[in-house]
Amino acid sequence: MSQAQSTAESVQLHVENIGGITETTVELGPGVTALAGRNATNRTSLLQSIMAALGSDRASLKGDAKEGSVTLTVGDHTYTRTLQRRGDTVVSEGDPYLEDATLADLFAFLLESNEARQGVARGDDLRELIMRPIDTDAIQAEIRQLEQEKRETDEEISKLDSLDGRLPELERKRTSLKEKIAEKRDELEAKEREIEEADANIEQSRDDRDELETRLDDLKQARSNLEDVRYDIDAEGESIDALESEREELEAERADIPDTLDDGDEIEARIADLRDRMQRLDSSVNQLQTVIQFNEDMLEGTSADVAAALRDGTDTGSVTDALVESDTVVCWTCGTEVETAQIEETVDRLRALRREKLDQRNDVRDEIDDLESERNDLERLHRRRRELEDRLASIDDEIDRREDRRESLKEERENLTGRVEELESEVEELESRDYGDVLERHREANQLEFEVGRLENDLESTESEIESVESRLDDREELEARREEIADELADLRTKIERIESEAIEEFNTHMDTVLDILDYENLDRIWIERTEQSVREGRRKVQKSVFEMHIIRSTADGKTYEDTIDHLSESEREVTGLVFALAGYLVHDVHETVPFILLDSLEAIDSGRIAKLVDYIGEYADYTVAALLPEDAAALDDDYERVREI
Repeated sequence: MSQAQSTAESVQLHVENIGGITETTVELGPGVTALAGRNATNRTSLLQSIMAALGSDRASLKGDAKEGSVTLTVGDHTYTRTLQRRGDTVVSEGDPYLEDATLADLFAFLLESNEARQGVARGDDLRELIMRPIDTDAIQAEIRQLEQEKRETDEEISKLDSLDGRLPELERKRTSLKEKIAEKRDELEAKEREIEEADANIEQSRDDRDELETRLDDLKQARSNLEDVRYDIDAEGESIDALESEREELEAERADIPDTLDDGDEIEARIADLRDRMQRLDSSVNQLQTVIQFNEDMLEGTSADVAAALRDGTDTGSVTDALVESDTVVCWTCGTEVETAQIEETVDRLRALRREKLDQRNDVRDEIDDLESERNDLERLHRRRRELEDRLASIDDEIDRREDRRESLKEERENLTGRVEELESEVEELESRDYGDVLERHREANQLEFEVGRLENDLESTESEIESVESRLDDREELEARREEIADELADLRTKIERIESEAIEEFNTHMDTVLDILDYENLDRIWIERTEQSVREGRRKVQKSVFEMHIIRSTADGKTYEDTIDHLSESEREVTGLVFALAGYLVHDVHETVPFILLDSLEAIDSGRIAKLVDYIGEYADYTVAALLPEDAAALDDDYERVREI
């Protein structure tokens, strides 16, 4: 699902075996809905059911069930999700509202365990939370690709600029060649007229004249062939020089690469060991999360059947009532009554251990990334060395082939030189006869024809080059337009991350000012976020990164202000700050365009009056706002808001 459905109508939710719910059907209208009830009345379970239908995997299967399901109907569209127990894991399947619930889990499903709320309370890296949905690596890769394309485009435009300067020179050469051809043709026509006049006045043997013309034709052809061979010899020499120059450059590059390179086996072994370690850490984290989730469910009363079984069959009234009214719970390992605070303390230690394992896993991931980078560099050197050696061998072969051909051409040149000399001797002998003047004119005419042919070849080559240059210059306007597009795209990508950071800070600061003004906390003047640059560790390197620094401003009774820390915020103030931070993420990432729900839970630390004002404020930004509240807190809400009292 890529876009939110119309939200001008009620939605229906049917749940089976989710959390502590056996089966229920609830209808939710647009706007704010309060789930009013005491603890252990399945309010959180209903919120988890909505999350599951929307696409989240953060819903639990009922403890005594093998399968659960939830169906969400919005207008003509129905979305389903099933949870099945398979061994020690629970697998989710179906057709949820969202294909990817990452944004919703972070900024729309604001239950007690929500990372945005918890991150603010713990003083975590707020920038990381806001930027997590943004694939910064993909942005950097796209920037590098566009930079490469821009370099190539700049080089091509630079070449075209050079060609543009060469075009007038080529046009002048073309004009000059045409003029020379015209001059030579005029000389040839004059020479042919002289020959015709001489032929009319001199009696000579037709056989001798035919023989002379034949020798002159042969001489013309031999000279032409000799000129072609000389040109080919020069071309082969230039090619050999270019290949030798390339060989020298490649040999210098090859000399910079060691003859002996590490085969990378040790790096691969280290990577494999680290991946095994990361897998063990992942397993530990998952096991801890399962234990934490089970304990949280027991504390919320969602596993009341288990608690009843542990009471040795003693019926002391409703199990749920007993869990709610007492500060003790039945220990699900030994069956004895223990203090709730003692269990909560144990759960907190488990959470701390899980965070520690996650930190260890991140360190291992960084080390793997560094080793993979080192391995890739080594592979690149191996590959480049092979490429250089193959190319050098190819160049040597090419040089040998061209030198052989040049030697062959030199032999042909010697043969043609001898042939030209032989023909010139024969022509001189024929010219020595009485009609020598006529023969000299024939020889001169043949030479003129040869020069005209050479000039015409040069003209054809020049015009072909002009046509090629003009064709390439026609592409310059398109290349320049593409270069401007690339520059705009690069500017947008390079500022995208900074723009999102700035928008997030602006949203948080604006909404925080408004909410604090509405809730009117005593001596709490302002809470705001500032973006700063700090040197942080990234793998084994230190780099400059943006950091979100939260400032808390209080005032004393005599009106003086001072800066406080988040550790000194009251629980109510901390919860409000976390919710506003999540709302900023909801707006910055346009979550409302794909998720029309905001879910609220565990607001008991905030007094009823402020809860009502906060729900009013947050409810303006989502089509459906569903809040789990105690009855006295729900009573403080606007009477027009819908209430659900039975689940």
